[in-house]
Amino acid sequence: SFQVFTGNSNADSVVHHKLLHSMKARFLRFIPLKWNVGGRIGLRVEVFGCSYKSDIADFDGRSSLLYRFNQKLMSTFKDVVSLKFKSMQGDGVLFHGEGQRGDYITLELQKGKLSLHLNLGDSNLHFSNSHTSVTLGSLLDDQHWHSVLIERFNKQVNFTVDKHTQHFRTKGDSDHLDIDYELSFGGIPVPGKPGTFQRKNFHGCIENLYYNGVNIIDLAKRR
Repeated sequence: SFQVFTGNSNADSVVHHKLLHSMKARFLRFIPLKWNVGGRIGLRVEVFGCSYKSDIADFDGRSSLLYRFNQKLMSTFKDVVSLKFKSMQGDGVLFHGEGQRGDYITLELQKGKLSLHLNLGDSNLHFSNSHTSVTLGSLLDDQHWHSVLIERFNKQVNFTVDKHTQHFRTKGDSDHLDIDYELSFGGIPVPGKPGTFQRKNFHGCIENLYYNGVNIIDLAKRR
């Protein structure tokens, strides 16, 4: 974004500009547009940031982080997953969960792109395919931070990578996601069942990982 700010008109006064909304940026560039023709050219700028909470986990390509449920089966109509990641590897599972009834959810890097695989199951398994896959982004293995947000309500899903959002509807007639025992982040710790899209473990960093309001990395830090 590009904004114009008016500066001071003398040598001593300070002019403050407060943004209405916080901004995330990789760099800031200041370009003087004009100055006091009767004085000397000079520029001084100070930038103040906002408080930012950060919980980061490092994955070495052989590890995974498990979030175990209090009950045997977690059945949800709504799921929200948010995280930031950076990696130099183009392939790797960011998170995965599956159930005995055939339900699963998998987010993975595939050749530098992010793929989301969903199967909410189907009461008529023999006559329809309830598997849904959506791919977003490119060159995401550039060792820069990328943000991910997955919002599912029944069969409606919003899948956002950085600032790009894909809206889609899952196949099949089921509205709920049935996951057994646990979700795994950073990889699949044991051989998955057929059709669960098992791939390499994630090699990189994950920041501020939330599943349905639960701070997963903070839970791991507190054991």
